[in-house]
Amino acid sequence: MSQYGVLVYSPAPADPMALAPDHLELLEGYPAKARELGGKVLGGSYFPGHRGFAFEPSTTAKAIRGEVVRNGPLIESDLVVAAFFVVSAPDPETAVQIARLHPAARDGGVEVRPLYAPPPSE
Repeated sequence: MSQYGVLVYSPAPADPMALAPDHLELLEGYPAKARELGGKVLGGSYFPGHRGFAFEPSTTAKAIRGEVVRNGPLIESDLVVAAFFVVSAPDPETAVQIARLHPAARDGGVEVRPLYAPPPSE
């Protein structure tokens, strides 16, 4: 399966210690919801020790705010990047469906980008 980076945007200052209890509860169940759609949350800034991913150019990004999905990154926004994680999914559409389930999609926004895959070595 392909891997996709998901950038999580929140209103500033995006203090992770100030997340509402209902937001934390939704985050806890998020990996199971991703599995129901055929994907898997692999790790990211929510999971210490998972670092070092490279994103494709932002021209391949999908931005989600509420029910609206559009091509391109979330730019010129009052939101700040608060976290990131990586999902594996069978296709970009499934990655977007998984990202739409994240609680930040309703309160802030999320952005989906394919991860760079180096060509196979010979």
